[in-house]
Amino acid sequence: MSEYLLEMTGICKSFAGVHALSDVNFAVRPGSVICLAGENGCGKSTLVKIISGVYTKDAGKVVFEGKEIEHITPAEATRLGVQVIYQDLSIFPNLTVMENLAINSEITAGQKIVNRKRWEKTAKEALSKIGYEIDLYAKMGELSVADKQLVAICRALLFNAKLIIMDEPTTALTKKEVDALFTTVRQLKESGIAIMFISHKTEEIFEISDDVCIMRNGKNVFSGKTADLTKDDFTYYMTGRRLSNQKFVPENISKEPVLKVTNLSLRNAYQNVSFELRKGEILGITGLLGSGRTELALSLFGLMKPESGDIELNGQKASITSPMAAQKLKIGYVPEDRLTEGLCLRQPIADNITLSSLKRLSGKFGILNHKRIYEDAAIWVDKFSIATDDPHKNASTLSGGNQQKIVLSKWLSNDLDVLILNGPTVGVDVGAKEDIHNLVHSLANDGLAVIIISDDLSEVVQNCNRVIVMKDGVISGQIDEDSITEENILEVIR
Repeated sequence: MSEYLLEMTGICKSFAGVHALSDVNFAVRPGSVICLAGENGCGKSTLVKIISGVYTKDAGKVVFEGKEIEHITPAEATRLGVQVIYQDLSIFPNLTVMENLAINSEITAGQKIVNRKRWEKTAKEALSKIGYEIDLYAKMGELSVADKQLVAICRALLFNAKLIIMDEPTTALTKKEVDALFTTVRQLKESGIAIMFISHKTEEIFEISDDVCIMRNGKNVFSGKTADLTKDDFTYYMTGRRLSNQKFVPENISKEPVLKVTNLSLRNAYQNVSFELRKGEILGITGLLGSGRTELALSLFGLMKPESGDIELNGQKASITSPMAAQKLKIGYVPEDRLTEGLCLRQPIADNITLSSLKRLSGKFGILNHKRIYEDAAIWVDKFSIATDDPHKNASTLSGGNQQKIVLSKWLSNDLDVLILNGPTVGVDVGAKEDIHNLVHSLANDGLAVIIISDDLSEVVQNCNRVIVMKDGVISGQIDEDSITEENILEVIR
């Protein structure tokens, strides 16, 4: 009998003549964690959809528990014990925890009448599988992302899951929440369940996975034990190039601050925050979720009004009452959630890039000059190497990294003094991540003052020449360039 729970060989899949998967091999053992890694567009999602029965393979062989499966449907995949937990978790936010846990089982069993006692029994059974305790009557939409994730795992276990596929499960989690999730993953592994972990976060992959399958351009480029890989090799297989990971060293910091914040306070968000920012430097602001870091950024961009304190720009007291006021003061802000706050996904790439520059690109009487818009957009597409052959295409057609470059371009097409980046590489693969970091280094060295807000400590260490740590709404420590290490930041955070 095969040592593998699932074994796929020679898998091919094309769409309109374009090869999404070419002769891909993939295998996972029961009671193990395998990481499926690769940059956006490499074929990971297509492979998962073949495993879960959403797509039908064009060629190749799929063997599950020693038996060849010719045609997999979603219902057949569920019957076999395959469960996929997607990034959006596929939950009903307006329903309770109990309802979310029980509803699929009720539908599968053909139940037509709601029986609260039966639903409660099903929900308790699901939660007991990992020893997870939560209020059954809490609304899902009011839970943290971490709690939603655990509810989704419990729901998967109701169907006697043998293989659980987790699609980028840590994207919106803090370090503490990631640790809790990994404890659950190890618990599932010990019970004999196979976990397929889709991620491009190098540190997490080396921490949690036993095996790794790396894809690039629809093909396998590495399959084997995680222990047989170095981190440099991992990024090379992912991107096809050796990344430099150079630490930012400021070339020319101005003597006078461009931004000065004094005793800034907002009830239930942050208190007595003071710091200075100079041209040519990158200031890091980090802290756990709820530390006040995002609320501070929103105040600096006019989206949350502070109750007291002062903000000065270039030596002059500033009143930032709206994003428009911030823009006039030459402040730009890249939000953490680019999909809902930073982009118009269904609009052309060019329109997204020039969104904050329409006044400059308009003719008499405010009439838009579409020729100028596309000429301006083409400059930024070329400058930032945005992977598109046509700026008329919608922003939704691009990978996460290229979408983030659009959001950056939108602000940099203006003449900025200060750029605030909130989670600049969230959901971005390792190659695009380095491109964005190098771009930010270049902007700082050209005289831009940059603030990076992030809980990715490796990102903070690599890119910032000063770091402010926030905890419970106050600044709990400041770390200068020579002392910036993950260990020193963690000491202050804790």
